[in-house]
Parts: sequence; structure tokens; C-alpha cells
Amino acid sequence: MTENVMTQSQPMAATTPADEARRKMVLYAATVGGVIVLDQVTKAMVLRTLRPYTPVEVGGDFFRLTFIYNTGAAFGLHLGDASRWVFMALAAVAVVVLWVMFRGTPWRDRLRLIAIASVTGGAIGNVIDRVRSARGVVDFLDFGVGETRWPVFNVADIAVTCGALLLAYSLWREEQKIETELDIAEPAD
Repeated sequence: MTENVMTQSQPMAATTPADEARRKMVLYAATVGGVIVLDQVTKAMVLRTLRPYTPVEVGGDFFRLTFIYNTGAAFGLHLGDASRWVFMALAAVAVVVLWVMFRGTPWRDRLRLIAIASVTGGAIGNVIDRVRSARGVVDFLDFGVGETRWPVFNVADIAVTCGALLLAYSLWREEQKIETELDIAEPAD
């Protein structure tokens, strides 16, 4: 055997804060970038292949591809003529707040890091649409039965929703851990 082969008796190198910071940035960049790329690629395909407001059944009536422009926010929330600018500003504020949360999250809490990056990527994906066109965000995933339909959405919306749910779970889990630690630390009466 060569001397370069690590044996089990040799200790593993300790992870430094700089290593963890690099890993966090790679995870963040990969997740945000992956969400944005997937979102923008699917929207480009929709723009090239579907006619606006013309449903195409994929899974019968339950799942259709329906290309629409959404000038509002998720679930049809609309603020009139100012919607585009208000939602761009809100997304910018959200991205800054998420960045601060990301910076304060330790490497060991990868669930929260992925959640934050997913919400960030989704927010940026939809902002790209708002910057590109006053017509609004390209939405195309359409689920429902007959006239009872979920609002049409896109990949960025999925990332924001899933990321927000994961973030809420991560924060709840941390709160439960803190409460458990406080209960253990309190002396019995």
C-alpha cells in the first residue's frame, strides 16, 4: 500500500468556518440557479409551443397546460395597474430578507438553507418575467375538474411554495427544540 492512502486510524480534517461558508454558497448558488434555469426553460418552451389562453389536456381535464400571463401574484392576487411594480418591489425586499436569513443559518441546517434558496430562486424567476414584459408572469400548470380549477401557476411558484413550507417546518422544528431544551433546563417544582 502507498502512504497516500488514508487509514481509519488517521483523524479526518476538521471542517473550518471557511469550508462551511463555501459549502453554503455552493448550495445556495446551485439551488437558486437550478430553480431559475428550470423555471425559465419551461417558460421559454411554453412561449414557443402554446397559444395563450388555450388549454391543452395532458392528464385529461384534471391536468392541462394553459399558457396565461399573470399580471398579479400567486392565486390571482392583483393590485391594479401598480401590480407589476409592487410585486417586483416586494420580491426585491423578500430576496434581501432571505439573504439575511441565509447568512445567519448554520451549514448544519441544510433543510433551511435549501428552503431559503428555493424561495429566492422562485422569486427571482418570476421577477425576470415582470422585468421582461409588462404582460406579466408566464403561468401554465393548470389543475382542476371542469370549471373548478386551481389558479394556473409555474415552476417558480412551486419553488416558492415548497420552499416556504420547508422554511416554516424548519423554523417550527427549531422552536420545538428550544422549548424542549428550556423544559429540560427548568428545575422541577
